[in-house]
Amino acid sequence: MAGRNDAVIAGALEAMAQALGNQPNIGENETERIFYVMDCTLEKKVRYGTNMLAVEAEDWWLETRQRLEVAGEEVTRVVFRREFLRKYFPEDVRGKKEIKFLELKQGSMSVTAYAAKFGELAKFYQHYDGPTGEFSKYIKFENGLHPEIKKTISYQKIQIFADLVDSCRIYEEDNTTHYKMISEKRS
Repeated sequence: MAGRNDAVIAGALEAMAQALGNQPNIGENETERIFYVMDCTLEKKVRYGTNMLAVEAEDWWLETRQRLEVAGEEVTRVVFRREFLRKYFPEDVRGKKEIKFLELKQGSMSVTAYAAKFGELAKFYQHYDGPTGEFSKYIKFENGLHPEIKKTISYQKIQIFADLVDSCRIYEEDNTTHYKMISEKRS
């Protein structure tokens, strides 16, 4: 794993997840669909000269698929994701990203920058996957806000994460404009 770039690995994982999620069903068998998507994705990357990661991933997948089939394990999306993460995004790296996420606070960042960093790191914290994690995601984001923004926003009891981010961003922009106008009036 020496010399690997976390951003490249995360990008490859995202591209693969997106490819798996956006492809039409080509048959009733999910395994067949995964193989099709994997082959198409890697073929495109190699054809357009993306980088050697695609070639390495293809070799890895062929070996992994063979190993799983010999072991009699059905290859599903969950199995593919587990194996992919094990190879290209090890548990210790995910753990570090998770800790970074849990410690994340807005600090000197704008709400927009904080929301972007929050979204980037939330991917590594599985607790927020799916619809059941929406409220927890909301609570974590709100608790990391500047105290002034948190105090103003929290009484509104916004329960949808995207609405919370929008409200915080609008408040921050309005507040900045307000203080800018006061400063201009004084000078």
